[in-house]
Amino acid sequence: MTPAADDARRKGLGRGLSALLGDDEQDSTGVDIGRPTKTVPIEFIVANPTQPRKRFDEAAIDGLVESVREKGVLQPILVRPHPTETNTYQIVAGERRWRAAQRAKIHEVPVLVKDLSDRDTLEIALVENIHREDLTPIEEAEGYQRLMDDFSHTQEALANAVGKSRSHIANMLRLLGLPEEIKSMVDDGLLTAGHARALIGAANAEELAHQVIQQDLSVRQTEKLAQAAKQNPVDTAMDKIAKAVDRRDPDTVALESSLSSSLGLRVQLKGKGETGSVTIHYSSLEQLDSLLEKLGTE
Repeated sequence: MTPAADDARRKGLGRGLSALLGDDEQDSTGVDIGRPTKTVPIEFIVANPTQPRKRFDEAAIDGLVESVREKGVLQPILVRPHPTETNTYQIVAGERRWRAAQRAKIHEVPVLVKDLSDRDTLEIALVENIHREDLTPIEEAEGYQRLMDDFSHTQEALANAVGKSRSHIANMLRLLGLPEEIKSMVDDGLLTAGHARALIGAANAEELAHQVIQQDLSVRQTEKLAQAAKQNPVDTAMDKIAKAVDRRDPDTVALESSLSSSLGLRVQLKGKGETGSVTIHYSSLEQLDSLLEKLGTE
């Protein structure tokens, strides 16, 4: 493939699956897409093991089942000839429709067959899922990493292929350096990608992640919390011990945690009855200056 043709192919991929299923006889890659679809027995179609999407919304598929049962599969499933099995096709895009058709007990489905390489198959599946926002941030990052590892993509070439900025690619790939527990939290929707990025590099990232979830902290508050933990590793260790032996009123403990998150410094509340004290800990003049600025004091 010439550089110009390869560039055109990447631009087409960046626009999503519509670049492959458009109305013109050829898309911007020069590939003939005007061929009619054909109907294939559903048992001759298999899922692609390299599909970047690992989690499927079962409720959404259940809703699609009713539509498929009533109207059939309206948009053809993009497939390629199976690399090793004869008379079998591997899904490139449209696995959700295929799953719904199986549940609806549809025996034949329309397909559009294309001869695609492993690289193109992964790129198209990744792009289509990204455009439909069907991937979790971790699934998206793993798809990018696979393209880089298996097909020697650079971040810049990858950005061109999927229609994203290079900084977006870099930020997503950083998520793969997080502990597995935090990646699971992102996959489960408990943390956003922004929250997770704020925790990268924190020694006690898992503990902080639980705190973020429990207190429903914003991304900005999470950044401050992670920064405070990096600047005060001794305080963080003391906090762990204090939490283990703390028998105080849960509301007091929660208020301390909330104040600590807002100020980015460790805060202690001590009181008896209606009187007490608030202690704010800092470990550098810069932290004190920042506190004074927040309090409106020179």
